[in-house]
Amino acid sequence: ILDAGFLCHIAFQHQGQTMMIPTAYGRKNNVIYIHGSSKNFMMQQLLDGQTACLSVTHVDGLVLARTLFDTSVNYRSVVLFGKATLVSDPDEKIEGMRIITENIIPGRWSEVSLGTPQQVDATMVIKIQIDSASAKVRQGGPKGDEKIEQSVWSGEVPFFTHIGTPILDGKFNDAPPLSQSVLDLQKHSMLDKKV
Repeated sequence: ILDAGFLCHIAFQHQGQTMMIPTAYGRKNNVIYIHGSSKNFMMQQLLDGQTACLSVTHVDGLVLARTLFDTSVNYRSVVLFGKATLVSDPDEKIEGMRIITENIIPGRWSEVSLGTPQQVDATMVIKIQIDSASAKVRQGGPKGDEKIEQSVWSGEVPFFTHIGTPILDGKFNDAPPLSQSVLDLQKHSMLDKKV
C-alpha cells in the first residue's frame, strides 16, 4: 500500500492543536523519508519528540448497493506511527532525497541535477521509523442488500489513476524529447493498473 503511492498525510500536534498536512514520501524498509524546507513548520514540529501519525489511502472504486446503508467504497489504506529524526549524515540525506524522488517517478533521479549546494543545504530530510502500522482493505461488490427486492442497478464502479499527456515547459526555447522516466510513467499508466 505504501509503495503504490507517493503522497501521504501526516498528523502532528502543536501546542495541543492537532494538524494534518499532505506531503510526498519515499520508503526504504521500515523507514519513511520526507523532505522540505529547513524552515518548514511541520518538519520542525515533527522533530520535537512526539509520535507522528502518517496515512496513505488509495480509492479503488465506489460500491453501489441497493440500499444507501450498504453502499461503500473499495480502498486500500495504511496508518502508521513513529518518531521523526533529522537526517544529518550528508550521504543519507542525499539517499533520502533519492528515495523520495524515485518513489514519485522512477528513473527521474538520474535524469536531472540535484540543485545547487545552497538548495541542498536549505532542504531538510527527516526519517520516520515505523513503530507500528495498521492496514485496511475493502474489495468486492455490495454486501448486506441481498434481501432487497427493489430492482435498481448495483455493483462496483472502479477508479483508476490516469496519467495525462505531458505538457512541455514553455519557458525554455528548446523542445527536448520526453525523458525515459516520463515515457515509463505513461507506459505503466496504459496498463490501467489500480494505484
